[in-house]
Amino acid sequence: MEESGKKWKIMFRGKFIHSVDEKGRISLPSRFREVLRTRYGSETLIITNLPECLVAYPFEEWRKLEERLLSLPWSMREGREFLRYFLGSAEECQPDKQGRLLLPQALREEYDLDKEVCLLGMLNYFEIWHPERLRERFQNIKENFYQILETVNTYIADGKTGSS
Repeated sequence: MEESGKKWKIMFRGKFIHSVDEKGRISLPSRFREVLRTRYGSETLIITNLPECLVAYPFEEWRKLEERLLSLPWSMREGREFLRYFLGSAEECQPDKQGRLLLPQALREEYDLDKEVCLLGMLNYFEIWHPERLRERFQNIKENFYQILETVNTYIADGKTGSS
């Protein structure tokens, strides 16, 4: 297999529950650490917030996102508001040698991440959720799954309907 093809197949996938230790650290799943080392060559992450959870981007993906964000016109108020919220909390984080990641204290407090977190792979980044909030979100997704699929299918379908 071609090396670039191999790198493409190594992405963030899966759901993992981890405890938060007394210092605010979580253990990164070994699968996620492998993605960071193999696909990106670095374990450096940028962690920031969304309204319901934290998001962790490999540094390379974060740089691509920043380049796209630079295209937002300064005159667009919504763009400036988004940048304030999304970039204002962004912090560079590096796992220690044991694979533990210190979550920024302000973000831990805002999302009540003091006991457990759920890490959810999203291909080129991962989300960090309070487990109960994610259970609620998944329940909502299950209830609306076919409506969601209908919308998503227009972007991913290859001529098939996606259902049997």
